[in-house]
Amino acid sequence: MPAVIHTSYDIENPPPRLDPSWTRFVCISDTHSTITAVPPGDVLLHGGDLSSWGTYKQLRKTLDWLMTLPHELKVIIAGNHDHCLDLELKSQSWFGGLDPEDVDQALSFVRSDDVKASGLVYLDHESTAITSSNGVQWTVYGSPAAPVYVEGAFQYFDRKEAKEEWARIPDNVEILMTHTPPHGILDLSKRGKQAGCRELMSKLQSLENCRLHVFGHIHEGFGAEIREMKKGENKWETVFVNAAVAMGNLPIIIDMKKD
Repeated sequence: MPAVIHTSYDIENPPPRLDPSWTRFVCISDTHSTITAVPPGDVLLHGGDLSSWGTYKQLRKTLDWLMTLPHELKVIIAGNHDHCLDLELKSQSWFGGLDPEDVDQALSFVRSDDVKASGLVYLDHESTAITSSNGVQWTVYGSPAAPVYVEGAFQYFDRKEAKEEWARIPDNVEILMTHTPPHGILDLSKRGKQAGCRELMSKLQSLENCRLHVFGHIHEGFGAEIREMKKGENKWETVFVNAAVAMGNLPIIIDMKKD
């Protein structure tokens, strides 16, 4: 499946698609309640950390902004900062500062009719089929999960939990959205550590239909690359995108065409 990556461009005059048969994905992540310039495209993909510290007020600011963007389809997931979207945290008294009402409001609004009417789709360990404006259908799976790192939402604590988490990804997924990077791909932290998930990387080596994987979480790992994947004698290419814009980076544009 052909793909073209744009990481450096004029935000006021982004490069055109080769022709209308290509689908333009605009990838962002880790906006942390900040409104940023986003180029137009067919599908917007947000890799989580919609808010700074997980309050409903912060989440609502981001959702209100995303709803105004011109992309016909906008698919989003949460991240470890988005506490108010993690139902499990509502009943955990150890998690200081989280108002249980924030959880109720957030989970209600993110799946509300108004949000859906704007073309925004929220994925929480689930998949959906989307059809871009050129009539091409894509299967998308989204998960907010990430390895444990201090206090945060949607975190798993050991290898067993990680395996269980990524076993949920269906084999037919074409576009994968996770908050964490896979181990060894665009995951180098400021301390020089490869902070991505090994079990996610292992799972990716069996996802023969996956053509685009969008994530964030490790801000310093921003970038995109195409890697050849292999399972037995089968080979395929996957575009990997760390779309974290928190350090002032541009949204990453990925143009893709189905074979």
